Amino acid sequence: MRMPVLWVIFLFVFSIIIDICITFDVRQTWRKRGAKIYWITAALCYAVLIVAISLPRREAGSDITAVMWLLFTFLTIYSGKLIYLLCSAFGRLCNLSYRGKRSRIYPSRIIGIFAGALFIGLMWIGAGYTRHHIMVTPEEFHSQKLPESFDGYRIVQLSDLHVGSWGNDTTFIKNLVDTVNSLHPDLIVFTGDLVNRISSELIPFTGVLSELKAKDGVYSILGNHDYGDYVDWDTPAEKERNLLQLKDYQRKMGWKMLNNESVYIHRGQDSILVIGVENWGEPPFPKYGDLELALKSKGEASRISNDSTYKLLLSHNPEHWNREISKDTNIDLTLSGHTHAMQAMIKLGNWKWSPAKYRYDQWGGAYTRENENGEPTSINVNIGSGAVGMPSRLLSAYPEVSLITLKK
Repeated sequence: MRMPVLWVIFLFVFSIIIDICITFDVRQTWRKRGAKIYWITAALCYAVLIVAISLPRREAGSDITAVMWLLFTFLTIYSGKLIYLLCSAFGRLCNLSYRGKRSRIYPSRIIGIFAGALFIGLMWIGAGYTRHHIMVTPEEFHSQKLPESFDGYRIVQLSDLHVGSWGNDTTFIKNLVDTVNSLHPDLIVFTGDLVNRISSELIPFTGVLSELKAKDGVYSILGNHDYGDYVDWDTPAEKERNLLQLKDYQRKMGWKMLNNESVYIHRGQDSILVIGVENWGEPPFPKYGDLELALKSKGEASRISNDSTYKLLLSHNPEHWNREISKDTNIDLTLSGHTHAMQAMIKLGNWKWSPAKYRYDQWGGAYTRENENGEPTSINVNIGSGAVGMPSRLLSAYPEVSLITLKK
């Protein structure tokens, strides 16, 4: 969890400005006594922030769950205060003739109090309910290249578990595993970000996650959080040991990792190629993914060829598909995660919106376009099952299990 000094200073200064502005309203309504009480509560909030930024966050042995919850508490309170302040300021602007008569702007303050409280309530509903409520999302992908024996092939995609955010509580992960197994998939794939920072976060969950069952097994790849890049390691060797340990845990769970590798899945004489690349990150994330290496591992000579093999790619970041895969490869379907839909989404019927759309062209669900040879290529972006940074998922951003059916 990165927290630059300038960001912290800005947060402090901006919060103090909010409190000073609100104090004018408090003094006008409840006089000096009300202002004193208000600043006592504000001081308690600042104490929460000071504790949060004082706790270790970048050390390998540190637990960031307390930091997440303390920051979440502070930010929800001050987001609510900001909403109130904006409503109050709007009331003042709409009444330029205001001369100190409280009743002339009082309605805007009432609206601000309710709006701020509503926002805080939504944030905590997201923390207490939404992030625990699993959503199964069905998707169908059609291709003429799909062999007949794979028509109706069922794939469950999981992504972005971030198990470290649950501490040692395995309840949610157990419910997730039971949900997946109840779908009786042919194949289970996990598209990265199993942990937040270090491999030891996975220890309480290895037994539960090893219960995932599919006819053709469980395949996984690495996401940006899995490499240990969010920890200040004493030596490069420690970081490397951490990554090797994470890979070893997954092997013991029965998961098959595809680190720039490919594997054929067979049905009789037919087969499809499953390709897995390490994290392909746009700045500031490093590019560990190597599609050419992954294809060569099974003798695939080129990214675009006239072969009829159906190809399924696991790549954590959907920008890989957006910038490269959909342009100059003949890969039929890519499965990605990474975006979390920024853990905030509104969905009404087939319409959906998330602030993630302003960061990623493909942020959640299914997308299709043609490559440079005019061949269709598709992607499914799973919005993740876990939470990181903010221990909350808002509105319709439920933890997602993607149930993908391949159709001829």
